[in-house]
Amino acid sequence: MRKRAEWMTRADDEILEYLGAQGAGTPKSIADEIDRNNNYIGVRCRKLASYGLVERPSRGFYVITDAGTAYLEGELDASTVSDDE
Repeated sequence: MRKRAEWMTRADDEILEYLGAQGAGTPKSIADEIDRNNNYIGVRCRKLASYGLVERPSRGFYVITDAGTAYLEGELDASTVSDDE
């Protein structure tokens, strides 16, 4: 069972699930797949990156981290990760 943090939204789980399955993506590709607003997904991807659940190796391109995978597998309590902003 996943342990979400207070700052997380349902979209965050959907983003992480998409990246876990696809390996990488842009906010637009994620938004198209999960039927959400592109700008909102961009905001959420940046938030997930600030907590280390995804990385942004280049502008507008995101990949899931080991921490993000551990969260999806229920092995990481997201409330224990800190914001790097």
